Amino acid sequence: MYYCGMTMTADKIVAEALAHTPQVRAFMVERLIESLDMVPGEKLSSQWSVEIQKRCHEIDEGAVELHDATVVFARAYASLE
Repeated sequence: MYYCGMTMTADKIVAEALAHTPQVRAFMVERLIESLDMVPGEKLSSQWSVEIQKRCHEIDEGAVELHDATVVFARAYASLE
């Protein structure tokens, strides 16, 4: 199934990305999200670049524990009830 004009190339990229470690996938996700937030021609602030590097380093070093988003959101929604 294809969404928004996805091609076999996009499917292949996703499949290859999923084969990486959680740390590498987190790095890729951050970079992709960063690209969505940027206004064309506008550079990322130096403060945000430092924060991204810090968080990536923490993930790479195992200094932070990653949690599945579905679990995090389920807990958050449950706390609102």
